[in-house]
Amino acid sequence: MVFVLGIIGLVHPEFTYHKTEEVAHVGPVRATVSEEKTASVPTAVSVVLLVAGIGLAILGGRSRS
Repeated sequence: MVFVLGIIGLVHPEFTYHKTEEVAHVGPVRATVSEEKTASVPTAVSVVLLVAGIGLAILGGRSRS
C-alpha cells in the first residue's frame, strides 16, 4: 500500500478538494461557502514512500521464509 501511494504521488502530485466553511449563523439560517483548494505532495515524500514500500516488500518476503 505504501508503494502504491508513492507511485500515485509521483504520477499525480497535485490534487484538488472542496472545503465547505460556515461564514454566518443567524438563528436557524446558516450561510456556507464552498471553496476549491489545491494541495500538492512534495516529490521527496513520494520517493520516501516508494522506497519504504519496496523495503517493506523485501523485508516482508524474507521474514516469511
